[in-house]
Amino acid sequence: MKMRIERFNPVIHTDIWNSFLAKAKNSLFMFNRSFMEYHSDRFHDHSLLFFEEGRLIALLPANEKERVLFSHSGLTFGGIITDQAMKAPKMLAIFDTLKDYLKTQNFKKLMYKAIPYIYHTIPAQEDLYALFYNNAKCYRYDLTTTIDLTQPISFSERRRRGIKKAQKSGIIVEESSDLKSYFLILSSLLQEKYNKAPVHNLNEIELLASRFPENIKLYAAFKEEIMIAGVLIFEYQQTVHTQYIGSSHEGKQLHALDLVFYDLITKYYIHKKYFDFGISTEEEGMYLNHGLITQKEEFGGRAVVHQFFGLDINV
Repeated sequence: MKMRIERFNPVIHTDIWNSFLAKAKNSLFMFNRSFMEYHSDRFHDHSLLFFEEGRLIALLPANEKERVLFSHSGLTFGGIITDQAMKAPKMLAIFDTLKDYLKTQNFKKLMYKAIPYIYHTIPAQEDLYALFYNNAKCYRYDLTTTIDLTQPISFSERRRRGIKKAQKSGIIVEESSDLKSYFLILSSLLQEKYNKAPVHNLNEIELLASRFPENIKLYAAFKEEIMIAGVLIFEYQQTVHTQYIGSSHEGKQLHALDLVFYDLITKYYIHKKYFDFGISTEEEGMYLNHGLITQKEEFGGRAVVHQFFGLDINV
């Protein structure tokens, strides 16, 4: 069957892109064009739509730089987005079509971030096989820590002690819209500990939260009505992801984050399937932050990998 690729054009494709995304089996709200466009000035978009006999069958969120196609440099994940109709032979055909397109456009390489299975609503790893089949090289693994909420592992004794201390201190955990106070805590923490700023600035997060209020939520710990810690959540269909985790010095002393995580896991998101703490790796996956991952594992989280691939186009 005849397959063709169209490069994303916001005037022509925005509505059909978002409509397809809404029913995809590996859909994430960060692939919605209203999310992707917030940093369009920083990335040269080269997203692709795949059609077969006039029907849209797949999307590829992507940007280009120096004749390399990245999926996607500005997003946590990338990869080919498909619906329930996608099967393995069709994915092989998509990769054949994609390679021909990239050769025609004089691209040298495809850099591909796969979406971890915990973000699939049904199995959707046809792309991993297609990458292997086409001799793509997996050059990086990031390690995230995830709780399967359908069969949780007990918290460690240290985490339970922290939760009790926070409760006895009178700390209250609730959803908050005070992103400004939270970003003051977060920015101070990251600057002091890592000499870094948050990936998003306050204006960007406020914009994205206004566009996706059901997906981006802040849960904060308060001591006498003063915010002392919090977790910014990116909420997906079956998975909850901690985008940012931050605590003031007082919050750390009182183990406020222990109580925030306890409430998130056992109260606010008990109906979800997975609770994902995010990665604990740096330097292209070659450095594991033992202190960071230990905290996450003490809540019952265990390892899930993010895979990154490179595919040479001139081969």
